[in-house]
Amino acid sequence: MAFRVLVYTRTTAYRHDSIPAAVAAVRSLGAAHGFDVDATEDPGAFEAPLDPYAAVVFLSTSGDVLTSQGRDRLREYVEGGGGFVGVHAAACTEYDWPYYGELLGARFDRHPDFQPGKAVVEDHGHPATQHLPPVWEFTDEWYDFRTSPRGAVRVLASADESSYEGGGMGEDHPLVWCREQGAGRVFYTALGHACEAYADPDFRAHLLGGITWAAMG
Repeated sequence: MAFRVLVYTRTTAYRHDSIPAAVAAVRSLGAAHGFDVDATEDPGAFEAPLDPYAAVVFLSTSGDVLTSQGRDRLREYVEGGGGFVGVHAAACTEYDWPYYGELLGARFDRHPDFQPGKAVVEDHGHPATQHLPPVWEFTDEWYDFRTSPRGAVRVLASADESSYEGGGMGEDHPLVWCREQGAGRVFYTALGHACEAYADPDFRAHLLGGITWAAMG
């Protein structure tokens, strides 16, 4: 499984306190499973060729984080077969770049208070969800999206809004999904707000499955 991933954590809007723990978690997953991890907040990293990487991970990025040249490079990379992984606030990123919204599948709208809730696993046939129970009890922000991506993505898990307070999407609330873009693979999970998530064995396996699936496309 030898490959290299680039973890990008630049923020120009809200910054999650969990970013250091998240980067450390991806590094430890790489060390345990045989892939190399580079982490950066430098937008210049996207102005150089991305070919060395099997996947790029936007890990709780926020706001505009790429230059115009970086946008072009990322688009070419994914269309040409590179993997893309978005974690949590990656959906709060590059609102003014239409391609990014298409790439990710949906854009963040709002979230209720951080609280326990339940995610319903709809598809166990993916490395990110194959280890999970049918109903996954977790504590997170339970992101709402501006539109449901269902129909344009393969939904892997959705939020059970009856299990927490303040959900705004109703019965159809995708939370984790994957899709193909050009020759590339895209995986997104809305979970991962708190430091504790990155120490949780189920969440770590979830993240590992998403990264390896995107990278091995």
